[in-house]
Amino acid sequence: MLKALVIDDDLIIREMLQTFLKNEGFDAFLASDGKEAISIIKKEEFDIILTDLVMPNIGGIELLKEASSLNLKTPFIVMTAFGTIQTAVEAMRYGAFDYITKPFNLSELSIVIKRAVNISKIQIENVMLKKQLKKKYAFEGLIGDSPKMQLVYEMIEKIADTDSTVLITGESGTGKELIASTIHYNSSRLNKPFVPLNCAAIPRELLESELFGHEKGAFTGAIHTRIGRFELAHGGTFFLDEIGELEPSLQVKLLRVLQQREFERVGGLKTIKVDVRIIAATNKNLEASVKEGKFREDLFYRLNVIPIHLPPLREKVEDIPLLLEHFIKHFCNKRNRQPISFTQDAMKCLFRYDWKGNVRELENLVERLSILVSSNIITISDLPEKFHLHTKTDDYEHQIPITNNTEIDKKVFEKGCDLNKIINNMERTLIINALTKAGGVKSRAASLLGLNRTTLIEKMKKMGIDNSRR
Repeated sequence: MLKALVIDDDLIIREMLQTFLKNEGFDAFLASDGKEAISIIKKEEFDIILTDLVMPNIGGIELLKEASSLNLKTPFIVMTAFGTIQTAVEAMRYGAFDYITKPFNLSELSIVIKRAVNISKIQIENVMLKKQLKKKYAFEGLIGDSPKMQLVYEMIEKIADTDSTVLITGESGTGKELIASTIHYNSSRLNKPFVPLNCAAIPRELLESELFGHEKGAFTGAIHTRIGRFELAHGGTFFLDEIGELEPSLQVKLLRVLQQREFERVGGLKTIKVDVRIIAATNKNLEASVKEGKFREDLFYRLNVIPIHLPPLREKVEDIPLLLEHFIKHFCNKRNRQPISFTQDAMKCLFRYDWKGNVRELENLVERLSILVSSNIITISDLPEKFHLHTKTDDYEHQIPITNNTEIDKKVFEKGCDLNKIINNMERTLIINALTKAGGVKSRAASLLGLNRTTLIEKMKKMGIDNSRR
């Protein structure tokens, strides 16, 4: 049942409104002044509050101020005598939903109450939907508990709800657009457009029109006016992927937008102002491009206000089990098949692999296996050949080649080796494998390794292996 609070120093009015509200479907509470009302408000939640303006102790205006300080969202309807309508208007400025004059027209009061309750309900639903939307996009798809990813999450939380320009760097397949959209949906711009554009995917002769739009007749084939991506992103976020591919003439025009937030369409004379947040991304070393004269230095510094670097998968292999779990669930549910799992030897191959395609390559592997392998257990033989024959190409010492008589392979000494590095890499791999086999349970992983749990935790901290499970 809906609940209402009636506040009036006149007992007859209180009781009359109580009867009226009961017939309207409300459970009505009564208070004789603002002081008593505040005491009730702190204990109960109401769908509507009707209050007189002139009362002893605390009057209607003071009550509204107090409700505001309590962040109360319940709609107030002010009841006032004809001679104090000006005061009722003042009450509206302090947050009252509406006012009604005495003596009451109960039909009119019924309409006002229903309108207030309905609008309040819609506002509450909108707030909930916004919270759900923000929660949905907050860190959805960002998977990984490694220390390097934790730093990325911390940076997103710090800078998301600002208008600062962000430059996301990282190899292809590391999830730069996902990071950009996460920043957008954690900002106050989340209800405005998120507009992505891959600068490398649009032919150079068409890219200017994509960015800024064009007027009818601006060039051959421009048969009508077209709005560009900057205008589409007004009020929201414009994500420029592969920004390093932007040609010099467009770099100049982009710099102007960054500085002045204005531009002209191709073939147009009217200056268009936009309110956009710009997030750019690249897999190139822009500082090197600046030195080579391929990228403007002033544009680089305008873009590089907030830098975020995404680590490649080979630098955060401890995230592979979590990523696998996510992709397996997605593709197996999609194909209505039982979840697949990997043998320990197959997992070792994944940990040792170079992952030049990063997370995207891992996702593609799981999709391929979910289609081509009928068994629910993935063995080494199910993996593409490159996985069983290939380890990290730039780190020969990542593995220890052992012959049948347990002598160290002579090739190690032909190249030279760093014994400490070999041992540390072995220990790190063993710990990660044990955690994977133990499902992230540290005590179980410690038992597999023949260690005390506290010793394992200390080693994990020292090596930067993050695992949030018990």
